[in-house]
Amino acid sequence: MSVLLEFAMFPTDKGESVSPYVSQIIKMIHDGGSEYQLTPMGTIIETESLSEALKLVESAYQVLEQAGCDRVYSSLKLDIRQGKSNRLKGKVESVRDKIGDVRC
Repeated sequence: MSVLLEFAMFPTDKGESVSPYVSQIIKMIHDGGSEYQLTPMGTIIETESLSEALKLVESAYQVLEQAGCDRVYSSLKLDIRQGKSNRLKGKVESVRDKIGDVRC
């Protein structure tokens, strides 16, 4: 099974720039060994199970809670597929193969 999780999570009570808090979440994901891709609007993670993906979301919240964040916003999207793996890179490569020289 492959679970692609795209999520954003950040405090809403810490001012305009929240990168110090988001970077703590990314460090936790990185240190945990999950395959991930950071984007300007969120982070995409590939796990082998839904429970593993949801545990990462909970751990991300705990990072912010421990940092003293009293209000947190999060959005989540899940793509769950049986019998596949390496979709974090494979889906992008599939599109690039079809468009040839077009840069993306």
